[in-house]
Amino acid sequence: MVIRSMKVNCKVTSRFAHYVITSQVLNNADRAQEVAFEVEIPKTAFISDFAITADRNAFVGNIKDKVTAWKQYRKAAISGENAGLVRASGRTMEQFTIHFTIGPRSRATFHLTYEEVLKRTLGQYNIVLKVKPQQLVQHFEIDVDIFEPQGISKLDARASFLSQDLAHTIKKSFSGRKGHVLFHPTVRQQQSCPTCPTSLWDGDFTVTYDVNRDKICDLLVANNHFAHFLAPQNLTNLNKNLVFVIDISGSMQGQKVKQTKEALLRILGDMRPDDHFDLVLFGSQVQSWKGSLVQATAANLQAARDFVQRFSVAGATNLNGGLLRGIDTLNRAQEAVPALRNHASILIMLTDGEPTEGETDRAQIRKNIRNAIRGRYPLYNLGFGDRVDFNFLDAMSMENNGRAQRIYEDRDATQQLKGFYNQVATPLLMDVELRYPQDTVAAVTQHWHKQFYEGSEIVVAGRVADHQLGSFKADVRARGEGREFQTTCAVDQEEMKRLLRERGHVLENHLERLWAYLTIQELLAKRMKVEGEEKADLSAQALKMSLDYQFVTPLTSMTISGMVDQDGLRPTIDKPSEGMELVGPRRIYMLPAWQPSPTHASPLGQQLPDQVTGVDTDPHFIVHVPQKELTLCFNINEEPGTILNLVQDPDTGFSVNGQLVGDQAGHGVTYFGRLGIANPSTGFQLEVTPENISLSSGSGGPVFSWADQAVLQQDEVVVTINRKRSLVVSVGDGGTFQVVLHRVWKGSAAHQNFLGFYVLDSHRMSVRTHGLLGQFLHPFEVEVSSVHPGSDPAKPDATMVVKNHQLTVTRGMQRDYSRDPRHGAEVACWFVHNSGAGLIDGLHTDYIVPDIF
Repeated sequence: MVIRSMKVNCKVTSRFAHYVITSQVLNNADRAQEVAFEVEIPKTAFISDFAITADRNAFVGNIKDKVTAWKQYRKAAISGENAGLVRASGRTMEQFTIHFTIGPRSRATFHLTYEEVLKRTLGQYNIVLKVKPQQLVQHFEIDVDIFEPQGISKLDARASFLSQDLAHTIKKSFSGRKGHVLFHPTVRQQQSCPTCPTSLWDGDFTVTYDVNRDKICDLLVANNHFAHFLAPQNLTNLNKNLVFVIDISGSMQGQKVKQTKEALLRILGDMRPDDHFDLVLFGSQVQSWKGSLVQATAANLQAARDFVQRFSVAGATNLNGGLLRGIDTLNRAQEAVPALRNHASILIMLTDGEPTEGETDRAQIRKNIRNAIRGRYPLYNLGFGDRVDFNFLDAMSMENNGRAQRIYEDRDATQQLKGFYNQVATPLLMDVELRYPQDTVAAVTQHWHKQFYEGSEIVVAGRVADHQLGSFKADVRARGEGREFQTTCAVDQEEMKRLLRERGHVLENHLERLWAYLTIQELLAKRMKVEGEEKADLSAQALKMSLDYQFVTPLTSMTISGMVDQDGLRPTIDKPSEGMELVGPRRIYMLPAWQPSPTHASPLGQQLPDQVTGVDTDPHFIVHVPQKELTLCFNINEEPGTILNLVQDPDTGFSVNGQLVGDQAGHGVTYFGRLGIANPSTGFQLEVTPENISLSSGSGGPVFSWADQAVLQQDEVVVTINRKRSLVVSVGDGGTFQVVLHRVWKGSAAHQNFLGFYVLDSHRMSVRTHGLLGQFLHPFEVEVSSVHPGSDPAKPDATMVVKNHQLTVTRGMQRDYSRDPRHGAEVACWFVHNSGAGLIDGLHTDYIVPDIF
C-alpha cells in the first residue's frame, strides 16, 4: 500500500481556522488490502465533513443527532452495507481513524475537514498539525494561508521532527493582512537515511502568529454576523491576591509531589513585591501556611520556599475542606483590608484524585464552593494525572469564572504547571463587560469576563438584527489598575468594504461559523452546570446549531455510508480516544481469546475458563486479561433508565444491551435490571428481567419465568434456563454468555432484584466486536508496573500503560457471581478510575444507546 499524496490545507480568516486533509492511497497488489486513515486533530476542533472516493464509488459523511446516527449505523452494519460511525468523545475529539479495504490495483482518496477558533495564549495564536506519515510520500504538502484584517505583526513556523539542516524547507512570509507558510519536502528530504525506504517523521508542525494591536479593539461585521476582538495593550499590571490549594494526599507521593514543589518554587520566584499570597494544603486534614494573605516580600517568599520544601504527603483527599479554607482566606482579606479589593484575586487548586475525606458528594461540593465564592474571583482547577474526575473539576471551575486544565504525569509536569500559571500571572483588567445596543443584537456569545490577562484575547461574536448594520457599535467597560477602563468600538464601513472585496465570501462565511462555533461551545459548557429541564433546553439548542452548521459535537455523530461494489469495500471507523491533549493512535494486538479450562463445565456441557469477563452489582465491570494473568475493573455511574451497549459484533449484528434500574432504598445505587440480547440475522431477540425471560422472533414469542427449567433453541441460538439462578445463551458461531439472577434475600446488601452478565466464550466472535465489554473479548496490550503506596494504605497504586494511555490504577476487590449467584467469589483487580477513562475507548457516554434492542 502506497500513500501517493498527503496534503494539509489550513485557511485562517479572523482567527477562524478551516482545515482540509486530503490523502490518496494506491493499492499496487493483485488482491484487496486494508488501509488505515489516521489523523490527530486539536481537542477544540469540530469535524464538519468527511468523504472517501474509490474508483467510481463515493462514501460521504452525514451529520445527524446521535440517536438517529446510531440507528442508521446499526441498520447498515446488520444489513451488510458499508457503514461507519464518527463520534465526538465527550467534549474532545482527538483521534480520527477509519479502516478501508481497497480493491486490487485501485486507489482511494480521503478528505477530512475540521474547524476551530484559534485562542490567543501568551501573546500568539498556535496552529498545530500532527505529522506521522510512516512512509515516504511522493507528494507531501502543508499549506497554511492566514488573513487577518488587523494585519499580521509576526509569523513563524517550525517542525519538531526536522533536523536543523532541513529547517530551510519551511517557506514562510507575511505582509500586511496576509501570511503564508508552505512545507513541500521532496522524497529524499523525507528519508531518515539515504537508503531508508521509510520516513521516521513523528511530531508537530507548528505555525505561530500574532496581529497588530494599533487599535484597542477590532469589530468586524459581515452578512449580519459580527466578531469583536479585544486585547488592549500598554495597560498597568494589576496586583494579585493569590491562594494555592494543594493536594498532599498519599497518592501525590513520589514524582508528582516533587514536580509540584518545583513548580511552586519557580512560581514564588516570579511573584511581584505588591502581590499577596498564601498556601493551603489538604490531605485528610487541612493546613495553611499563614492562614491569611501576606505580602510577597523577600522574607515572606523565602519563608514560603522553606515551607514548600518541608511539607510531606499523607492521608486521604479532603478537597472540599481545602477549597473552602482557601476561599475563606481570600474573603477575609478583602473584607479586612479595603485596598486588597482592588487587586485581582485568584484561587488555584491542584489535585490528583477524587474527594475521599470530609464532604465527598460532588454536587454538594460544587454548591459549597459556588456559595462561598459568590462570583467574586475565578477558580482554576488543575487535575494532575488520570485519576481525577476531570468533568467535575471543569464544571466547578466554569461555574466560578475559571477553567480546568489537565496536568499529565510526565517529565515536563513542572513546565506544564508553570506554563498554566504564566497564563494568569499578569491580570490587566477586572469585570470586563462588552455592551451592544439592545435593539441591534439578535444573539451574542459571552460578553462579560471576570479577568483579562496579558497575552490573551477576549472574543465575542453574534448576529446583528435586521437593518441595524449602520448603527452597530460596542462599548467596553472594565476596572484597571487605579482607574476605570472604557472605550467604544465602531465598525469602519469603508474598511469592511475593502475587506469584503479582498476576502469576499470566505470572510462572511467564517464570521458566521465563528459565531456558531463559540455559541455551541458555550451551550455545551453551560449544560454541564445544570440539571433537568434547563439542561434539556440547552442540549436542544446546541443540537440544533450543531445540525444547522454540520459540526460533529458531543450531541451529534457522522454516519458514513455508500454502496458495496464488486471489490467488497467495507469501511469501519473507530471512535476517537478520550483525553485532554492530542494522543497517539490506538493499537490492539489480536490473539486467540482464551483456552478453556477442564475444571469447570457449563450447564450445556461446555468447559468454562477459570475467570471470565463480565459486569455485576453496582455496576462493576471485570475484565480478565488471560495472556497477562491480570484482572482489571471499573465502575460506570449513570442514571436509572440509561441503556448501555455491552457487546456489539458488527460482522454478525449480534448485540447485548443493558438498562440500569435504581435502588429502591433510594441510596443512588444502580444495577442492570433489563438485558436485551439480539441476533438480527435470525430475528432472535431475548429480553431478560428479574421477573421474566421473553423470547421473540420478531412477531411475539413465549414468556418464561425464572422458576422454569428449560432448554430453548431457535436456529443456531440455544438458551438454557437454570431455575432461579441463571441462564446461558449460546450463539452458534458467536459466543456463549451467562445471565445471573440476583434476588433480594434477608441480609442482602442490595434492595433491588437485578441481573449480572458474563462472557463465558468469545473466541469465535469477530475482532471488530466492541461495546463496554466486547472491546476486551480479544487480547490487547497492557502493562502494570511501579506498584507504590496509595492514599489508602491497604490499597496500593500502580502505573498501567494501555491503549497509549498511562493511568494510575488502584488495587481493589470485586466479586464474580458466575458460579455462585448468592455469595460470589472475590477477585483481585486493578481498578481504573473515572468510569474506566483511558481503558475503554472514548468515554462511557459513547456507549449509551436509545433502545434495549
